[in-house]
Amino acid sequence: MTRTKFFDSVTKDQFYIKGVAYQPRTLSKGFDDPLSKPSDCKRDFTLMKDLGLNTIRVDPTLNHEECMKSMQDAGIYLLLDLVVPKFSIVRTSPEYDTNIWINVRSTIDAFKEYPNTLGFFVGNEVTNNKNTTVASAYVKALLRDTKNYISAAASRKIPVGYANNDDVDIRLQIQAYFNCGKDEERIDFFGINLYEWCGTEHTYQTSGYIERTKDISSYSIPVFLSEFGCNLVTPRTFPEVKSIFGPDMTNTWSGGIVYEWSQEDNNYGLVQINPDNTVKTLSDYTSLKSVLAPLHPKGVKMDAFNEQRAPSTCPEITSTWEPNVKLPPTPSTSACDCMISSLSCVASDQAVATTESLGTLLNTICGMTSCDDISTNGKTGVYGKYSFCSPAQKLSYMYNLYYTQIGKKSAATCNFNGMAKLNAASKQSDQGCSSIKDSNSGPSASSSEAAPSQSIQFYSMAFAAALMALFV
Repeated sequence: MTRTKFFDSVTKDQFYIKGVAYQPRTLSKGFDDPLSKPSDCKRDFTLMKDLGLNTIRVDPTLNHEECMKSMQDAGIYLLLDLVVPKFSIVRTSPEYDTNIWINVRSTIDAFKEYPNTLGFFVGNEVTNNKNTTVASAYVKALLRDTKNYISAAASRKIPVGYANNDDVDIRLQIQAYFNCGKDEERIDFFGINLYEWCGTEHTYQTSGYIERTKDISSYSIPVFLSEFGCNLVTPRTFPEVKSIFGPDMTNTWSGGIVYEWSQEDNNYGLVQINPDNTVKTLSDYTSLKSVLAPLHPKGVKMDAFNEQRAPSTCPEITSTWEPNVKLPPTPSTSACDCMISSLSCVASDQAVATTESLGTLLNTICGMTSCDDISTNGKTGVYGKYSFCSPAQKLSYMYNLYYTQIGKKSAATCNFNGMAKLNAASKQSDQGCSSIKDSNSGPSASSSEAAPSQSIQFYSMAFAAALMALFV
């Protein structure tokens, strides 16, 4: 059984997320981490505090000490997307490998000890229609591993959730899938990116919001709008805010995150970042402030709220919902390294250097011998013993398999037009390698950022402590 609401453990008040998606992309070319420039953080967080926000949603990678402190000073909490485009599960050809897992662990290590880290998103719209549902099995495997790693490596329990795009064909299945099964396989909160309410011509009853509220009325965990703010009608006046933070929705929802902070090409910005790095508030900022400022939902008191609900039942596999409940294994760099040490024929430096061609090379060798050991199938729930290794490691394994079983260890069969080379193996075989697990009892080896000072104290909204009390 789980609780359906967030609470502040100090005031015992129900907590509602009043957030904004914070990913400025015009600060400098190629820059994608808004929490690594302290002057920009102080500039923006002051405006966010004035707007009445208490949460931001971010996708960062660098040093964050000063920005996290500025955020805390402004009473703002962080919801962090763990997966970045370079290391992500591709919805059309999903795989979950060591590269993704190492990057996620490193990000967790960088943020797990900040007391104003509210939670992590393990995925955002990865499955976005009925043709990409198999990808959800891989996201759920990452969810499982993320929760287990936090449990082992963090000093407190940090909740992990998923953000859904609200596709009409699969919205109920994905909602159930991520909330069914074992505790470590279930999300702690659910986000819905909802853009159905566009302009003042719509109401709570006509926009689709009332239907989405019905959809989650019996859900067992907190749900909030992980994105909202349709811009088909501009300038935006945000009429939906009165429902999100008013009687229409506060009994069922836990707030929402408006999209987005800075003005970009898609025209969703609340502020404009000027060439001299100053900020100008836009009409959307003023409109949002005017409707948000008067709204202070009270909700229920934590001590008086005892309702708990059972998790969801896993959805049946159908023609429009295909992910298996049997999830991919946890990627293990130790297992892959062990396997590589047993190979006598491996991918050459030339093959590894041409990373964009690795897929083509794998397809070629898989046409010559069975690739079951490196293959993965989220629909059938069948995963090869090295399905989680990197593409280069998989290629080496397959070259060696061909060399030893078909090529009869002839030097000529370990060439593949210069893409393979002979190697002095340090192990006689890969026996036992696939069962080796990486240790998750502490920070990952790839993390280089020190934990923040434990002297940091929270103000009135001790949300980190509230989450510890909530998710036990």
